[in-house]
Amino acid sequence: MIDFANSTIVKLSPSQAGEDVMNMLVQGEEVYRSFKGARDSVHFTSKRIIAVNVQGLTGKKTDYSSLPYSKIQAWSVETAGRFDRDCELEMWFSGLGKVRLEFAGSVDIKILGQIIGDHVL
Repeated sequence: MIDFANSTIVKLSPSQAGEDVMNMLVQGEEVYRSFKGARDSVHFTSKRIIAVNVQGLTGKKTDYSSLPYSKIQAWSVETAGRFDRDCELEMWFSGLGKVRLEFAGSVDIKILGQIIGDHVL
């Protein structure tokens, strides 16, 4: 799970996704939405979701997970409530299992669900 709920979320413009992520893009791929927490980030592109998980105390070790839309079998969005202020995106991937991304309630989680729907359905 990548958790953005307990950190300040900064919605980035596609051009602010970072050089490391931009270097991972294939020809014709573009960044739709990017979010950055305290250390981790997630990027929704035209072909996949790239989750960046900074590990360790020093933050020098980084895991980049490429999650192609074509492997999503099902997904679920949960909006924020009055007492539960975070929202969640859960996706089930063929051969991988469930991946859960948790965001602060200020993120419009329905838009992320629409992006996935546009590529999966």
